[in-house]
Amino acid sequence: MAPSAAFTRRLAASSATFRFPLLVRQLRSDATLEAIRKASENKIPNLVLYNYPSFSGAFGALFAHLYHSRLNLPCFILPFSSVSPFSVDDLCIEGMKTCYFLDCLGPKGFPLELSRRTSSTVIGFDHRKSVLSQISSREDSDPNISIHVNIEKSSSTAVYEYFSAKLSDTRSDQIDNMSLLNHDDQERMEMILKYVEAGDLRQWNLPNIKAFYIGLRAFRSKLNCITNPLMYQQLTEICSEDLIINGDTCLSNRQTEASKLLNKVFKIKLGRGFYGECLAIRSDGNSDFSDEMGKELSQMSAAAGLRPIGAVVYMQRNNLKMCLRTVDSGTDTSEIAKAYGGGGFPGSSSFIIRMDEYNQWRSALPSPIR
Repeated sequence: MAPSAAFTRRLAASSATFRFPLLVRQLRSDATLEAIRKASENKIPNLVLYNYPSFSGAFGALFAHLYHSRLNLPCFILPFSSVSPFSVDDLCIEGMKTCYFLDCLGPKGFPLELSRRTSSTVIGFDHRKSVLSQISSREDSDPNISIHVNIEKSSSTAVYEYFSAKLSDTRSDQIDNMSLLNHDDQERMEMILKYVEAGDLRQWNLPNIKAFYIGLRAFRSKLNCITNPLMYQQLTEICSEDLIINGDTCLSNRQTEASKLLNKVFKIKLGRGFYGECLAIRSDGNSDFSDEMGKELSQMSAAAGLRPIGAVVYMQRNNLKMCLRTVDSGTDTSEIAKAYGGGGFPGSSSFIIRMDEYNQWRSALPSPIR
């Protein structure tokens, strides 16, 4: 059974995903803490915290950087992660007047505490509906705190519009009607923001958007402005056409690998047959693809007259893990997972299975399906 083209595209997209904890681990590095110390020593009045490693956050940081650079305003920009956040004590920079949160607000109550500890104005941007419940009534009513949450617009777009308008309202003796970007860069950047927004809002409605995101993910490791001072220049130079070409190349290169994986499909008896039979695959070393492979197997299993479930099995540390997926709205995979100590949702669940039990599910079955 050959894998569908749609599956190989999804497989390639998954393979490019970074494990975020690996990226955030070094946020409170000696270099970062030293940079904070110098910012306090120099009494930098403007602090920008951007969601890391988020593209919306990074592009927001770019626009904040351009705005402050255009006006020669001192500004200190830091990557900020909810996985391993800085504390308020870390960020009590002497002389700070304004703090921006871009595509994040930090832990609950963080903006309020930071504002009160530093007597600074806090301006935040986010697009996630879940953030609304994190904003306390005290933050909502505090005159020093202004939080913009627009679930119909990505944070990067909102920040771009905010700093563009703020800059256009500025006049100087030498320069009138200043802008963040020149005409050529502006046209290219606004196209990038449309693609980023389509992903942030889960719309996925632009041409070649999956290829775009595959190409864009190559930049994720460069989104720390402390360890990568060239981040702003690199983001300014990104071109959507180039990203799509690179993404398509990656998709093409993954076709062979996807075909090899799905040529090793076999049947299993779920719960020794109590829950019926479905198609399965061992994906040791390729567990990042479990969701995509499971959904594809679900369709293949239904076409073969079996239950519309796909099972992806792989070693996770010293345990054997089974992930169940279905694209059939009438099928609940979680009932199987819960019976074996796992959990999840109807369309996506998983559990740890003993090797002897797994062997029972595979016993007396024919050779792998070709």
